Amino acid sequence: MAQPFSELERAAVYRAIYERRDMRHFVPGPIDPGVLARLIDAAHHAPSVGFMQPWRMVRITRPALRDALHGVVERERLKTADAMGTRRDEFMRLKVEGMQQCAEVLVMALMDGRERHVFGRRTLPEMDLASVACAIQNLWLAARAEGLGMGWVSIFDPHDVSQLLQMPAGAKPVAILCLGHVEQFYEAPMLALEGWASRKPLSECVFENSWPAL
Repeated sequence: MAQPFSELERAAVYRAIYERRDMRHFVPGPIDPGVLARLIDAAHHAPSVGFMQPWRMVRITRPALRDALHGVVERERLKTADAMGTRRDEFMRLKVEGMQQCAEVLVMALMDGRERHVFGRRTLPEMDLASVACAIQNLWLAARAEGLGMGWVSIFDPHDVSQLLQMPAGAKPVAILCLGHVEQFYEAPMLALEGWASRKPLSECVFENSWPAL
């Protein structure tokens, strides 16, 4: 029978899970290249349906390109605010990204040619996206273990980002990831601290044998 990690090792894994935060506030300073390599390798070791490994990562190192990506996000932020109705002003007060302050910006994308992969996707083609999400989570937890913050930015038009990064037809950006040093991690998810939403109780998310009757 497989043996569990030691008590200290288990505690470290759970600590990374519970203390991971979607960070928006960063402090200056580059990320050590060795640490960055470990983080990217952690993402690359994520599980994927049919072992298709659909993630593609683009590291943004040109300041002008980072500025252009930030512009794409800002345009969508305003459109999202307009779609919020009565919560528009509340949304506009939120800090939704840290792209101009973080040390590194990575764009996580789905590869092109995914239709060739049928294993695990014949009836659930969205499993390619689920696999990329696993890679992002690996990166997030590894970053927390390294004492680095990471923020997931999803407020952008995929077509605009694809054009900026010269992605081939069929590829699709799904996340702009901000990585960097932080002064401290939020005590709770930022949107909970801001009163935007709260964590649902497990009783609303975990069922047994069937969906509960309304």
